[in-house]
Amino acid sequence: MAETRTQTPPANDRSPGELLPPGRRLRIILVLGFLTALGPLTIDTYLPALPTITDDFGVTAAAVQLTLTGTLVGLALGQLLIGPLSDAVGRRVPLLAGVGVHLIASVLCVVAPNLAILGGLRVLQGLGAAAAAVVAMAIVRDLFSGFAAAKLFSRLMLVVGVAPILAPTIGGQTLQFTSWRGVFVVLTVAAAAILAATAIVLPETLPAERRRSGGIAGTIRDYGRLFTDRVYVGLILVVGLAMAALFAYVSGSSYVLQDGFGLSEQQFAYVFAGGAVGLIGATQLNVRLLRRWTPQQILGGALLAGLGFGLVLLVLAVTETGGLVGVLIPLWLVLAMVGLVMPNAPAIALSRHGEAAGTAAALLGAVQFGVGALAAPLVGVLGVGAAAMAVVVFGGMLAATLVCFLVVQPHRLPVEQTGPAFAVAH
Repeated sequence: MAETRTQTPPANDRSPGELLPPGRRLRIILVLGFLTALGPLTIDTYLPALPTITDDFGVTAAAVQLTLTGTLVGLALGQLLIGPLSDAVGRRVPLLAGVGVHLIASVLCVVAPNLAILGGLRVLQGLGAAAAAVVAMAIVRDLFSGFAAAKLFSRLMLVVGVAPILAPTIGGQTLQFTSWRGVFVVLTVAAAAILAATAIVLPETLPAERRRSGGIAGTIRDYGRLFTDRVYVGLILVVGLAMAALFAYVSGSSYVLQDGFGLSEQQFAYVFAGGAVGLIGATQLNVRLLRRWTPQQILGGALLAGLGFGLVLLVLAVTETGGLVGVLIPLWLVLAMVGLVMPNAPAIALSRHGEAAGTAAALLGAVQFGVGALAAPLVGVLGVGAAAMAVVVFGGMLAATLVCFLVVQPHRLPVEQTGPAFAVAH
């Protein structure tokens, strides 16, 4: 029965994070939120500056979009390396080192002399942000499980939703007073603050006896074991393809809205924030939906709805019906459905491999950002209009839905696989 989810489980059934004093638990969750915000801040803060960077360096829009691809590639590769490392040596050292790399790369971006160097530094920023992303997810899995983990993922997705609202707005306001280089000054300050908060607040959550010490061979075995789990592989593909739809919007929106519909940098920031509002609302609605439905049910329903909204977006964009409103409304609805996919698919996937949470989170994050890295330049290749963006958004949702129902088959997953809290609740 759904009502049992609101009951406090016995102490011996509660996850380590639930046993922490409330004040300390809140501080840890806040820092985890800052860490999850680092990636979106890195990606989104400079979006209003993309057309300006294009003009400043005298290059094409597609070339500048490759700097976004570089960030996503860094996020993907970094997680593959840092996830297993955090399983072997603990969470704190890789986390602090990664955020430090991000800080240094941000400083160097301020003085980048050309697009090639800027692109390389963006890869390093992505590598640094990868540490924040993958280790934060692993810490969640260290401290929480089942319903508690899914609920916390939803709360962290609130941060991921707020960051895209604030980031372009901050970038747009920064451009009023300085050049695009000032945006990277802002990222430098943000990385320094996050590094300090992490060092002060976050404890080591992986005790020595739970660390994995198999070296490179052990890491390869862990990845091989993950690839033998059909459901896990399907779920991380679902996450990646849903993120492809999101990053098609991220990479294409500045050109579609500013060049196509004539919005200013500040107007773009406000409109871009509207999509994040839908994402935020959906992630927080997910907490309430979990009281009645399982993550598997929510995941399937969100993908079907997102596919339908994506089709509407594609038709309206291709036929140029409805103008700006005809593009934004279905687009925002797709983003809202992505907001329901993102907490539930990772929660189900990671619950299957708690013994190697860092490695499992790393592979999930690598696929998530790797597929996104492919989607970002694809929009530029197809064009910079609304139709090109809509094609990639719809394609991502279509592929995610097919993988979910043909490979994952969520309706066949037992409730127990989502964690003990779900098993008790049902």
